[in-house]
Amino acid sequence: MTEDELKRFGLKLFQPRQGYRYSLDALLLARFCPELRGGGTIADLGAGCGIVGLVLVRINPAASVLAVENNPGMAALIERNIRDNDLGDRAVVCAEDVINLRRCYPASSFDLVVSNPPFRTAASGRISPRAGRDSARHETTAGLADFIAAAKYLVKPSGRICFIQHPSRLAESLSLASGLKLTTLRLRMIHSNPESPATMFMAELAKGRRSAPVVESPLFVRNMCGEYTVEVRR
Repeated sequence: MTEDELKRFGLKLFQPRQGYRYSLDALLLARFCPELRGGGTIADLGAGCGIVGLVLVRINPAASVLAVENNPGMAALIERNIRDNDLGDRAVVCAEDVINLRRCYPASSFDLVVSNPPFRTAASGRISPRAGRDSARHETTAGLADFIAAAKYLVKPSGRICFIQHPSRLAESLSLASGLKLTTLRLRMIHSNPESPATMFMAELAKGRRSAPVVESPLFVRNMCGEYTVEVRR
């Protein structure tokens, strides 16, 4: 394990030295989510070490988070990170697969549902030799459709769903959302630099609303000199 510090959010997080480790996309997703005024409830689907949910409860000081993670070792690690950051009164872990959440929680229970799901389908991309890393990158028991369906089930009619995904799955994501009668409110593409194609996209969804999506200005991670942009540094 390594212990990594996020000073801006007052967090110290343990994560596997060789397995799945969080990256910048987790922080970008947390910042993409709308703020919850007056508190609120958050569900983080496929939580990993818990980074997105724990950052969100720091951004929203009165909010609480449910971290859903089906890998027992990672679920135990989230418990440790919650305890070590004194967030036991605002964060809990559900060691369950997203496809089983209907049996665990009533519908429309959360103000915000957030997810950084696996980017690749089970048969695509290179398989990582590092234990635990492949299940975070590739779909195993639950696919993208299952994550979006679970998010719709859990979110309140007035709530929001935010997720980050690979651009190769943009059309699939929008089609799945539309099929579930979810409205895409915002889209933002993420680029490595101003001359590179998009490497990720973030989307905000809602149920029970009708509106055209707002495609926000692209987010560039680095400038052409290889340095983080002002927005990413912030």
